[in-house]
Amino acid sequence: MIERFEAIASSDGPVPTFVAHPERGGPFPVVLFLMDAAGMREEIRDMARRLATSGYYVLAPNIYHRQGVGDIADGWTYDEISARLQATSMDMVMRDCDALLAYAAQDSAAGKGKVGAVGYCFTGQHAVNAAARHQDKIAAAASFHGVSLVTENVDSPHLMMQKAPQAEFYFAGAELDQYGTVSMMRELEKTAKEKGVNAEIEIFLGADHGYVFPSRAVYHKHAAETHWERLLALFARRLR
Repeated sequence: MIERFEAIASSDGPVPTFVAHPERGGPFPVVLFLMDAAGMREEIRDMARRLATSGYYVLAPNIYHRQGVGDIADGWTYDEISARLQATSMDMVMRDCDALLAYAAQDSAAGKGKVGAVGYCFTGQHAVNAAARHQDKIAAAASFHGVSLVTENVDSPHLMMQKAPQAEFYFAGAELDQYGTVSMMRELEKTAKEKGVNAEIEIFLGADHGYVFPSRAVYHKHAAETHWERLLALFARRLR
């Protein structure tokens, strides 16, 4: 495995990014791996590594870089996260994605074919918007315990997924999630069916918000491992 930290140039300054890919057999399909609201930490990098070992060139950016926030300690609070979220706009994250894709285009280890994107919690919406923004590149986008997937905003994922006919989408919610509710997921599913979007919506029973992360009290092993199964199958279908 090859892994490194890069400060990727962007219009908003360098984006601290963890890059991981296999040592042999490349070039590898590129995947944008977007952190959850809690922030960048070793747990996120471990997940990026796991994805990379399956044959992908994974880019995991620290989306909070404009705020001067590095790795998040275990003692983060809801108020701290809320402040960081409010200071992070869709346009900011899209500019980060632009920079990451431009960086990968110059790396011989990165494949030049179709790209994948995956987001957790608040970045599920960013994965969808990136697919709409980069229709020539992103062929698969996934959201796990995503929030704000159906809103009144013009960049709401339930609208933006309709602008990415080239992409296949996968959305996984959680039965007990108070942030990404089952009713929101059902509304998303209804829209996808009505508009003919290539999307699957799944609800993990007994799971709560953050179920994929082993360090969380809400970690749900079955849902977490199913998340890997669904994600790898999606990328195998669309990026290989």
